[in-house]
Amino acid sequence: MPENSTAAGKVPVDFWFDPLCPWAWMTSRWVLEVEKLRDIEVRWHVMSLAVLNESRIDELPEKYADVMRTTAWESVRIVIAAQQKHGDEVVGPLYNALGTRIHNNGEGLTREAYAGALADVGLPADLLEYADSDAFDKELRASHQEGIDKVGQDVGTPVIAVPGSDGKQVAFFGPVVTPAPKGEDAAKLWDGTLLVASIPGFYELKRTRTQGPVFD
Repeated sequence: MPENSTAAGKVPVDFWFDPLCPWAWMTSRWVLEVEKLRDIEVRWHVMSLAVLNESRIDELPEKYADVMRTTAWESVRIVIAAQQKHGDEVVGPLYNALGTRIHNNGEGLTREAYAGALADVGLPADLLEYADSDAFDKELRASHQEGIDKVGQDVGTPVIAVPGSDGKQVAFFGPVVTPAPKGEDAAKLWDGTLLVASIPGFYELKRTRTQGPVFD
């Protein structure tokens, strides 16, 4: 599929996420709201904080490093296995189910949350086994790298890629929002994202976060 169009002729938004990241979850709620208000289509891709942090694992706080070595691999491996075995179309619904359980419902990064999410979207329960399997790590790393190649190394999740002024994709980390904007606010943030993407040489706007994720 071309970068600047979808099968339905809508504006594509490529979205890289890690299910464990609450900020990616907030941004995903925003972009789904935008889908109701603007002629866009979200294309979902896995990105891995475990992969992102591999080269700097010894520099991370001990508690976070332990998560990156262990739990952080589980949900992304399940999603990539589902994609490889059942197609791209299951990625978005599975992410929605995982995020709802992990974040909104407070179930956390647990096997119960993963199993429940698989059941919620009608995927086979045996996909849970891939939480501990490196069978599709090559594909996981390739999906992750595709996003990183577009945006650069100094980022986290989420990463979004949207058309720039010449139609070629421009990728950003973020937008980081809480709570997720709704209605006209969501649409205005989308319009602003396209606006800054259209400016050659634009890279970053940032301010200190003063509020944690608000799941509503």
